[in-house]
Amino acid sequence: MTLQELQEKYGEMQIRLRREFHRIPEASLQEHKTAAKIREELDRMGVEWRVCGGPTGTLARIRGEKPGKTILLRGDIDGLEVTEQTGVDYASEHPGFMHACGHDCHISMLLIAVAMVNDIKDRLAGDVVFAFQPAEEIGRGALMMIEDGCLDGVDAAYGMHVWSDFPAGKVSVRTGGTMASGDRFTIKVTGKAGHGAQPHLCADATVIGAAIVQNLQTIVSREISPIETGVVTVGKFESGTRFNVISGEATLIGTTRCFSPEVRKHFREAMERGAKETARAMRGDAELIYEELVPSTVNDAALAELARGSAKKVFVEDCLYDYPPTMGGEDFAQYQLRVPGVMVLVGMENAACNAIYGQHHNRYQVDESQLVRAAALHVQVALDFLGVEL
Repeated sequence: MTLQELQEKYGEMQIRLRREFHRIPEASLQEHKTAAKIREELDRMGVEWRVCGGPTGTLARIRGEKPGKTILLRGDIDGLEVTEQTGVDYASEHPGFMHACGHDCHISMLLIAVAMVNDIKDRLAGDVVFAFQPAEEIGRGALMMIEDGCLDGVDAAYGMHVWSDFPAGKVSVRTGGTMASGDRFTIKVTGKAGHGAQPHLCADATVIGAAIVQNLQTIVSREISPIETGVVTVGKFESGTRFNVISGEATLIGTTRCFSPEVRKHFREAMERGAKETARAMRGDAELIYEELVPSTVNDAALAELARGSAKKVFVEDCLYDYPPTMGGEDFAQYQLRVPGVMVLVGMENAACNAIYGQHHNRYQVDESQLVRAAALHVQVALDFLGVEL
């Protein structure tokens, strides 16, 4: 069968599976229903699989009739703590959770890729490994699967993300830096509590925390070269108990983003210094807890060129779209630290089907007509890497 014929064969199944997974979003490391359904589909296809990277990770493999290289195709499976407001009849059945980042698409696209490759396995020279990865949203799943051997014997890794910020039917494949590193920090501020009418007898943790928030922004504007890129965001600030009590404790939680390893290292040092010295100047103290989550996603040049050629075969000749690097993070980068890898973005923006909201939005939707082609792109990349012609 040709890849076009395979798309026609599996088009309806692609949409059905996507909607079934859309109904059951689950938190990172809690994707039990999702994993069970993935394994049910793999069993139905007669494809070998094993548990990998914790109880909800699944690693499938299709072995070619002839020896050759091995490529890993990856799809992430976790949902988000978002209350869905799309109004679709296949909306989330799990209150407070939603597939608002397209991972339902990634799961179903990878399953359809399994079905397609399984149909042509007698033509394969080499193996295709399929990683249904948990916990991408907390930056832990890729490393868990790697530590459980998912890259053993693998020569290259390919990842794909549906993307809401450029037109449906377009494909972006950058060479080099594609997504930023993403880390998490917590700053615990200690002051001295007291009566709201007597600030001179206290060390106001709320005011100290507010000053730290302001001063953190000078790291990017005054300590990092203007040629480099960096982001410091405080997303959560907790302090105080009531209107007339000066708080003695505050907690700031946020994230840093950058592409340069040197900038990433500098963030930690500069934030610790800035937080402590700001707090000390205001008669308080501050402690920084800095967690490195995911490194920057850097596409291998040769694989990026291969993927661009594959996209032209599956979509159309002018499908390529020059989407700029994004400060969003992806733990697919962990695979790229160990084997050559490429992350591809597939456009989903289409006002005709209300696919106009960004990732993590409670009304996020996709252009479902593009999903089976994206699944076929998984397959085409694998075939091109293995040197197989249909």
